[in-house]
Amino acid sequence: MGTVTINHLTKIEGHASLTLKIRKGKVEKCELRAVEGSRYFEGLLVGKNYNEASWLSSRICGICSCAHTVTAVKAIENALGIEVTQQTNQLRKLFTIGERIRSHATHLYFLVLPDYLGFESGLEMAPRHKTEVMRALKLMKLGNDIIRLAQGRDLHPISTTPGGFLKLPSQEELDNIRERLQDALPDAETTFRLFSKLNYPKYEFPTQYFSLTSGKEYALLEGDIMTGNKTYRQADYRDYMLEYHDGDNTANFVVKEGRSYMVGALSRVNNNKTHLRPKSRKLLASSKIKFPSFNPFHITVAQAVELVHFIEEGIHILDNLAIRNEKPAEYKVRAGHGIAAVEVPRGTLWHEYRLNDNGQITYANIVTPTAQNLRNMQDDLQEYIPGLVGTGKAKLVLGVEKLIRSYDPCFSCAAHFLKVKWE
Repeated sequence: MGTVTINHLTKIEGHASLTLKIRKGKVEKCELRAVEGSRYFEGLLVGKNYNEASWLSSRICGICSCAHTVTAVKAIENALGIEVTQQTNQLRKLFTIGERIRSHATHLYFLVLPDYLGFESGLEMAPRHKTEVMRALKLMKLGNDIIRLAQGRDLHPISTTPGGFLKLPSQEELDNIRERLQDALPDAETTFRLFSKLNYPKYEFPTQYFSLTSGKEYALLEGDIMTGNKTYRQADYRDYMLEYHDGDNTANFVVKEGRSYMVGALSRVNNNKTHLRPKSRKLLASSKIKFPSFNPFHITVAQAVELVHFIEEGIHILDNLAIRNEKPAEYKVRAGHGIAAVEVPRGTLWHEYRLNDNGQITYANIVTPTAQNLRNMQDDLQEYIPGLVGTGKAKLVLGVEKLIRSYDPCFSCAAHFLKVKWE
């Protein structure tokens, strides 16, 4: 077949290209590359004050700005020895849930569903599937409103600070969000039923599934790292993860002991499904798709069940939260070293900082979910593509795109039309 170059992958967050070299039905070369300009966020953070880490790092990604905010703040708190109240922790969970609802609804309905219904885009799909589009927009608005309530605006939170919040929502505002979460639960359940019945490719690619894990809940902000039957402390992440740069790729790759691994919704459900809330657990049990699953196309099913779970979790949080007028925890600025891992829409996000005596950042390291998944996506494609050889150029390209999009990669926050170069 020769060389296939997909210059712009569509319906993903950001810019990426894929080069394939196929000879006699075998994939001789498979290179998935981020083609974003280098952004140097870690370098930009060095020399800044500790309390700027969350505000600056949120600019890495618009759709995941809350994720970077809370992970950065937790890492800084670990560096300074700050302990937060239960209320602060629950409110952080709440706005993280808001971002999860928004992100999953966007990915499922506007980036994945058009592929399975035969449309080029969500805009093309909308006139014939108004009910689905309106359901998606309702869920996305709910997620946005939760974030705005807890953070002051939809993107790039401004209320979160080391030790707590600069401004707290009122009890009346929280009660209103609780009612809206309850109203949204049927939409989330319908979403799961829709995506659990799509005609996914019959394909498996077993790998290592990494996620936070907790013995008491579906891990979100706290926990050890789990893969298979092993667990690791967050503080030891450098002992089992290797981040490396590959040629002219502007994204880093991450491996464990030289092997690729997966983070994200499929890993979380595979590892933690027993801790799902009752409705989501019941829905998952009733589905023909069983977990643990080794089919990467089932990432979307895992996201759909998480949509139900996190709406249930939001209701549970608000049922047990009576807001108090708390000030951020007091602390002293000092030299320190802090690491934090948080489960964000696309997987486990890591932030690490070193501070000097004046609280200035002397070292910053950020490992995003897409960096961790990039090598696994590439290995996955190498295994999957031979089954597409002989189906024709258009079907091969669509199959490749569907697999990549199932991972919900976030190379930045943009989308481009597909250009394919055949040699």
